[in-house]
Amino acid sequence: MEAQRVAVITGSTKGIGKAIAYRLARDGCDVVLNYHGDDGAAQSALRDFEGLSVKALTVKADLSTSGGASHLIETAVKQLGSLDILVNNVGPFLVRALYDTTDDEWRGTLDSNLSSVFYCSRAALRVMREQRAGSIINIGALNVEHSPVGVFEAPAYYIAKSGVIMLTRSLARSEAPWGIRVNAVNPGFIETEAYGQYRAEDKAAWARMIPLGRLGAPGDIAEAVSFLASEKARYVTGAVLHVHGGLWV
Repeated sequence: MEAQRVAVITGSTKGIGKAIAYRLARDGCDVVLNYHGDDGAAQSALRDFEGLSVKALTVKADLSTSGGASHLIETAVKQLGSLDILVNNVGPFLVRALYDTTDDEWRGTLDSNLSSVFYCSRAALRVMREQRAGSIINIGALNVEHSPVGVFEAPAYYIAKSGVIMLTRSLARSEAPWGIRVNAVNPGFIETEAYGQYRAEDKAAWARMIPLGRLGAPGDIAEAVSFLASEKARYVTGAVLHVHGGLWV
């Protein structure tokens, strides 16, 4: 019988991360849901996995630190026995012009969005190299490689996400000889819980900008991740998949 795959998804008790975790669980993966602060949301998210025939657990860890990332990966391996898929999803969005960005905001945004990918990937590779197999999928940002929308209003965030794409390509080259694939997904306008703060007319205006005529759903990103993590993508590495409904094509 084929061994159950184990997937770690960072920032996965809400929004896109939770949708990814649930989709990978439906694919038959045991899943590790990571979070930093909201214990209630973590327990609520965990209940959604009770009807599935997989193992699911939560690990509280601050991934902007090397120690937090190591704790997450080590706990996953200790509790579930291996690590086959790492999805680096965590990363808060900061809207702040560069002139107004404080030192703490700059460091915090880069550490959460970029350093977390480095720390988690490095920790995961220690396991994946020994297995000579694995898949790492990094979540970027809307068309981050080509003058992204909002780059002037959110420079720290987009600079960090640009680094995520560079890191993805670097790891894809260095880890291919070990049988490890590394890819990225760049989401467009995805309607998560955070979109509740916006007016309906604003969201409708954004939808009219998108060729497919609607905002994305977390499940749209989850489907892309599911593909990249699967054997169907066994010859795909170093790819950046834009999931934005045709915006900025």
